[in-house]
Amino acid sequence: MMLRAEFTTEPFEGEGEPPAHAVAARDCLRSAGLEPDFGPLGTSITGDRATLLPALAQVVETALDTGAHRITLQVTVDSTDDAGV
Repeated sequence: MMLRAEFTTEPFEGEGEPPAHAVAARDCLRSAGLEPDFGPLGTSITGDRATLLPALAQVVETALDTGAHRITLQVTVDSTDDAGV
């Protein structure tokens, strides 16, 4: 089953370099072999369930450990995955 996740980490720090917690969350996904779409207001990622769910658990821990005060996460079944329907 393919999943799509979108998350934001807060606090936002305005213009300039992204905050350390956002970069750490992105790098955590890359370490899991995933390539996230990293943007100024959030990160999105699509991956198979077996890979993505453990990576997201690590993202939450890593973001909190590097200064995030809030993490908003949404996970949906990727509708383009016909095998799971």
